[in-house]
Parts: sequence; C-alpha cells; structure tokens
Amino acid sequence: MAAEIDYDSPTPPYRQIAAEIIRDIEAGVLRVDRPIPSESALIQRWGVARDTARRAVRYLREEGYAYTVPQRGTYVRDRSDQTQEVE
Repeated sequence: MAAEIDYDSPTPPYRQIAAEIIRDIEAGVLRVDRPIPSESALIQRWGVARDTARRAVRYLREEGYAYTVPQRGTYVRDRSDQTQEVE
C-alpha cells in the first residue's frame, strides 16, 4: 500500500483504504484465504481512527472481497466463482 489519504477527495477515507486493499488483492499481493491487514495495522499504516479502519474492512466484506472468521481475522475471499453478468 503506497498511497496516502487524500482528505480533499470526495471519496471517503475508508473507501480510499479499501481501494488500496482491493488493488493489492487484484494484483495478487494479497492472496485468497490469506489475511488482510488487521484494523490495528490499518490504523498504524494510514493514521486513521479505529472506526475508519473498521468501515474499510466492513466495506471489503460487503463488496465480496473479504470474509471474517470470528476470533481469527479477516481473509481474502475467492471471487473466481462469482457469476458475472453476460450481455
């Protein structure tokens, strides 16, 4: 993750963080069934509040990029089996 938060952007900080993680997933830096950075790691890396880090992780789950195992962590979801729209 190389970018910094752009507080002047219309994109909320949690979405900017999620976008960086999604780029890492799509580039193969973060692999399926391997953990994404923890909330604590996101807080330290980006200098954001815990709620912002939590929202970024929640967004990744809602968009199908990650899943959480209670007491274990959040992991990259395998998206290869998701059906894509056919025109």
